[in-house]
Amino acid sequence: GSAMHIHQSIVDMKTRKSVFSNPDGTPTDLFFSHIAGLQRYLPQAMALLAPNVNSYRRISRFQLAPINVHWGYDNRTAGLRVPTSDPESRRIENRIAGADANPYIAIATSLVCGYLGMVEGLKPTEPVTGSAHDLPFSLPRSLDEATRTLRACEPLVRTLGEAFVAAYTIVKESEYEVFLQVISSWEREHLLLNV
Repeated sequence: GSAMHIHQSIVDMKTRKSVFSNPDGTPTDLFFSHIAGLQRYLPQAMALLAPNVNSYRRISRFQLAPINVHWGYDNRTAGLRVPTSDPESRRIENRIAGADANPYIAIATSLVCGYLGMVEGLKPTEPVTGSAHDLPFSLPRSLDEATRTLRACEPLVRTLGEAFVAAYTIVKESEYEVFLQVISSWEREHLLLNV
């Protein structure tokens, strides 16, 4: 499946400088906390980044899409990639969102997850240098799981808005229930003769 890679950096409105880089060019604590927030909260926000039952087919070891929220420097197997750049252009690429996500919701969600990490002063895992596909899954595997996870994440519900999350999850739960009523051709082909 196709992805919607979201590149994010944050500029201080007073200094007009990136909050991700120190004056000497090294990454700031806010940079690492932003990554940690993405690691902690993107799995709970997955229903907003993969909004359809079919969205979860791309989250597989057999696809190029990420299967977890590990991060790495210019590592295209990781869910979170820090592209090679000069310090002023330091950014984080969220490679998890699908092309079927609403871009406004996906961008807002990604920024909220990073923001929560900055506010909470979270610390990220160590960067991955090998293939992140060799590491365990850490993302929901279905719309049903993702919807339940989003609804249960109090910091996301509070920050995104209770009314929005309630309305969104009700719609997604209804879509999933309708999906369960459909018998797929795979089920007919592989299960009909065995039942």
